[in-house]
Amino acid sequence: MECTVSWTGALTTRSGMGFLAETGSGHTLVMDGAPDAAKPENGGLNLAPRPLELLLAGAGGCTAYDVVLILKRGRHDVRGCTVKLSAERAEVDPKVFTSINMHFTVTGKGVPVAAVERAIAMSHEKYCSASVMLGKTAAITTSFDVLEA
Repeated sequence: MECTVSWTGALTTRSGMGFLAETGSGHTLVMDGAPDAAKPENGGLNLAPRPLELLLAGAGGCTAYDVVLILKRGRHDVRGCTVKLSAERAEVDPKVFTSINMHFTVTGKGVPVAAVERAIAMSHEKYCSASVMLGKTAAITTSFDVLEA
């Protein structure tokens, strides 16, 4: 897996903290830092997600992918899956994630609660590389709702 990240300030005014990532699969995404009122030259322009927001989003995408795939492989009629992630960070550098809650909402027709619980556990414990990596510094908890479609 490869990714190249380039500072966009180097292309324009040499200011701001924007970055362009080009992934090995040929996709691009933009990142930016938070504005810094005390030192504007060190802050971003708030034009894109923060890098750690993307890290959290990646973990959500990774685990949601697993949950949907596991449920579909179990021949369950899953029609929707969302994951709301809430994270806390350390107060001192490096400000790693210290806790993450992943709340899943799975929508489907007759999807058993036990199947959803099992799919989330399998993702969290075995398949989601992002969750396993983040779990090295953060306590990860999960919760879920199952809604009938």
